[in-house]
Amino acid sequence: MGIQGRYLGVLYLSLALAACAPRPFVPPPPPVASGALIAREAARFIGVPYRYGGDSPRGFDCSGLVHYVHRQLGISVPRTAEEQWRYARRTRRALPGDLVFFRPPKYKIHVGIYLGDGRFVHAPATGKRVRIDSLASWRRYYLGTGRFWE
Repeated sequence: MGIQGRYLGVLYLSLALAACAPRPFVPPPPPVASGALIAREAARFIGVPYRYGGDSPRGFDCSGLVHYVHRQLGISVPRTAEEQWRYARRTRRALPGDLVFFRPPKYKIHVGIYLGDGRFVHAPATGKRVRIDSLASWRRYYLGTGRFWE
């Protein structure tokens, strides 16, 4: 085997090993999607039952709803509320389609999608359904807003 053969062998081995290594979530460049489109898509799922770990129209948890809605519009978003909070681009003021984050007593982090007019859609808890709530009713738990669009 010549130098070229050994070089190719090392190259193939390096590529194979690199493919197996875990990688942190790196958000791709955002597609062209408006926040209003995200808000409209999220509102379609009002009434869907809460399901722990759910990320389909059969049932959603809070971050599963966010993940599913964005995925339908071609936007890559992490799956958990904690990762969504960590990687979302922070915004000073919520616009329709932005994510709103909370830290209520029973959760590490809870997330919903802002609709505008002080309202957001979310999957609240076991036994409940995806619904619209006012930001005012969650104000004491509010962490901030962020987005993956624009």
